[in-house]
Amino acid sequence: MASSRGALLAVTAAAAASVVLVGCGGSGTEHGNGPETSRAASSPSPTPSPTRSYPLSKTPRTIPAVREHTPAHGPGWKPGKDSGVVLAKGSGKLADEGKLLAGELKIHYRGEAAARAGDVELALTPKASGGPESYTLRTADGRVRISGPGEAGVFYGTRTLKQSVRADGSMPEGEVRDRPDKPQRGLNLDIARKHYTASWIEDRMHEMADLKLNQLGLHFSDDQAFRIESDTHPEVVSPDHLTKKQVRHIVALAGRLHIQVVPEIDSPGHLGAVLRAHPDLQLHNVSGVASTGSLDISKPGAAKLIDELLGEYAELFGGAYWHLGGDEYRALMASNPAASYPQLQRAAVAKYGSGAGISDLATGWLNDRAKVVRKHGMKPKAWNDGQFRDSKVRADKDIEVEYWTGKEYGARSPEEYLSEGRKVLNLNDEFMYYVLGQPNAFVYPTGKRIYEQWTPLVLRGTTPVPARYSDQILGGRFAVWGDFPNAQTAEQVAAGIRMPLRATAQKLWVPGKPKLSYAKFQSLAKEIDAG
Repeated sequence: MASSRGALLAVTAAAAASVVLVGCGGSGTEHGNGPETSRAASSPSPTPSPTRSYPLSKTPRTIPAVREHTPAHGPGWKPGKDSGVVLAKGSGKLADEGKLLAGELKIHYRGEAAARAGDVELALTPKASGGPESYTLRTADGRVRISGPGEAGVFYGTRTLKQSVRADGSMPEGEVRDRPDKPQRGLNLDIARKHYTASWIEDRMHEMADLKLNQLGLHFSDDQAFRIESDTHPEVVSPDHLTKKQVRHIVALAGRLHIQVVPEIDSPGHLGAVLRAHPDLQLHNVSGVASTGSLDISKPGAAKLIDELLGEYAELFGGAYWHLGGDEYRALMASNPAASYPQLQRAAVAKYGSGAGISDLATGWLNDRAKVVRKHGMKPKAWNDGQFRDSKVRADKDIEVEYWTGKEYGARSPEEYLSEGRKVLNLNDEFMYYVLGQPNAFVYPTGKRIYEQWTPLVLRGTTPVPARYSDQILGGRFAVWGDFPNAQTAEQVAAGIRMPLRATAQKLWVPGKPKLSYAKFQSLAKEIDAG
């Protein structure tokens, strides 16, 4: 009799504790990392587990933080020996996502099958609201269901589940509703000045995917080297390079991880490696001095060479975007461009009429290259300092502005582009530039500084643009540049960008000031990595 009475008292006490928690409105926000980490406790919640002896769940701990979590009473979910990943009927397109998750959690993959206790179910729900990268993750009755209108959103839901299990061993009871603040979120790699192996790049892609980053920029041509195999112009390729087979593998992996690869052949500057094989196209000033890395765009052969390369690599990469470069053309960095490069001035007048200048010729060059990549179904991008204030010829409106600096010749303030209605991506060199060797006053950026001081509105320096432009800012990419390639090994680069990349992911996914202190954010990153 004594043991029965003790058990009864234990149940009664647990129930009372549960009632107290509900009465306190247990928000579950103490582990959140963003402004929308929990709905009010009074809002509708998922059906609780059979017993109410469990405390109200806490928000799952992830990087980036989830935007919204409805807590519930229940044990949550953790992988067990009989657990499996299954696909809802009609969701066979999620096979890659399901197999990856099953392998990561060391549970079974059963394909399209009815979910049972202990399972994770993935489901495409095309009519659901929220956009293709949104998802809902519901944990109840000993199982998890991740659904979304698009494959990318469901994939991001699997990243949330994976991180929560790694951080705390389980996924809390309740419902997550999540979506990104910005559509373009990524990493930019200069693989021209520093050669990285295909496996190193693929490791970064897996890291990016777990952080819900969706864009990988590959700058593969510069003055120092040209790093991808070519069939049309093998003479320009450097000894250390990626083969086309390796690139196809990278592109295929990117597809499975919902990452867009954005290739870049910068022109008409930064072409030194190409020009070593084509010295006849090298730009020279009026005194006959060669202009480093610069193409003489007054020569007919210049466009033919670059367009052949653009066509070849557009076919290799496919995808949604192509980066045209356009920055730091040496002719426009001269004190008197027309006097220093009279052949360019003559070409500008011949093509665009009296009053035209070299900036018009360079802008026309950019627009002509944009036409080439559009034919391959790709949207053009270009650096901000390749689009000029005083040119008679204007850059095409659909060329996305990748804003990196306000220091270069002719650079305009971010507001000038935004006020024209242009779409802008944030690669602010004050926060987002990891330049090997730290030349020209660059300092390796820290995760702490990005986390505490940067937002997508901070496009130049440290001052944000007005919030009314927020919808025109597409997101951002953290960039690694190889100015002094031997300053760090590839392993040191990977370690050095670890926390900056996590901070970038947080600030692009969740708007507003993070709830976690940077010290707690850093601790969470370590727990997830060690899980």
